[in-house]
Amino acid sequence: MFDHNRLNRIETWMDAYVADRKFAGCSVLIQSDRAEIFHKASGLRNLAASTPFQRDTIVRLYSMTKPVTSMVLMMLVEEGLVHLDAPLDAFVPEFKDAHALIPDAVSLDQTTPCATPTLHQLLTHTSGISYAFNPGLVPQALDEQKIFFAPVQGTLADMSVQLSSLPLAFQPGSRWEYSLGIDVIGRVIEVITGQSLDRVFQERIFDPLGMRDTGFAIPDASLDRFANLYTPLAGNAMDLNASSTGGDPLRLADDAEGSQLRRTTLFSGGGGLVGTLDDFMAFAECLHSGQAADGTRLISPATLDFMMQNHLAGDIASMGPSSFAEQPMEGMGFGIGGAVVLDAARSRTPGNIGDFSWGGMASTFFWIDRVRGFSVVFLTQLSPSSTYPARPQLKALVHGALA
Repeated sequence: MFDHNRLNRIETWMDAYVADRKFAGCSVLIQSDRAEIFHKASGLRNLAASTPFQRDTIVRLYSMTKPVTSMVLMMLVEEGLVHLDAPLDAFVPEFKDAHALIPDAVSLDQTTPCATPTLHQLLTHTSGISYAFNPGLVPQALDEQKIFFAPVQGTLADMSVQLSSLPLAFQPGSRWEYSLGIDVIGRVIEVITGQSLDRVFQERIFDPLGMRDTGFAIPDASLDRFANLYTPLAGNAMDLNASSTGGDPLRLADDAEGSQLRRTTLFSGGGGLVGTLDDFMAFAECLHSGQAADGTRLISPATLDFMMQNHLAGDIASMGPSSFAEQPMEGMGFGIGGAVVLDAARSRTPGNIGDFSWGGMASTFFWIDRVRGFSVVFLTQLSPSSTYPARPQLKALVHGALA
């Protein structure tokens, strides 16, 4: 399937990113049917201590949490415990009597009644919920009220109720906007199961797949493997609208010792997980068949196929504003928890129709190629992920090595 001489271009590319101080360190793994095709690690996980970025380095996965949460919800759908057209207020009552901003609103009180978002709309970012880094009145309010679903912001239940106090940015189903919707899905999972989200993930995903280093908090015993987070920005590493960069392209934004992830109380289904290269590859490989390596079935292949179809009326660009997402918008659809290639040419990145992918704010990325049957996981720790075009470059390198 692959020309291994051409795969070695990936190593050269990674080393160049490290040498140019774009990434402190990074790693990549390619597998097909759980057989390793290629692995490389380069650079450092901690610049000050000169400790290497290794295969077992633990990173902040951020939004690569979303496909995990989405798959768990679909497992509950399979069990007949919930359906995707269920209204959100059936699980979070505070979302009853929803209101959305009117078009061209100039204040938060300019709203009109609307339907309560459905679980399907939350999963596909069409609910009217937003993110603080998007443009607009609702994102501005999210930022001012610090509605971030951060590790130490109380509980998932608390933050979901706080979010319900704001209007929706638009009528549910009318647009696509990257959002906190899958964080709220995490709360829905808690209500349905009667368990905390971390316990649900442990029992349903991590234990069956052998993901021993993945969770919502970093234990003390693993702290020496936890990578630092860096940013080229002069201020907040999560401020996507910042134009001011610092003098150091690798300014420390969050270190292992002082990270909030050491004392997590809120289990963010949209961005809370930490994990390793091999752990996330176990999840990515499960997306092909629905099974663990030992044959344990987690989810039906038919349900996975449903998840990885485009659930939008067109591509993301046809429904979305020009705001941030972890993927291109043109030629890309959106399924349940991840992006789907509809037209590789329009996305301007080599790929196959049906490729399923997502990334995280710290420039992490994964995709599964459903045509050729392989998976790729790339980890690093630089925020924001829009800083460099590493993702399309990596996809081009991998496709350039296909025999």
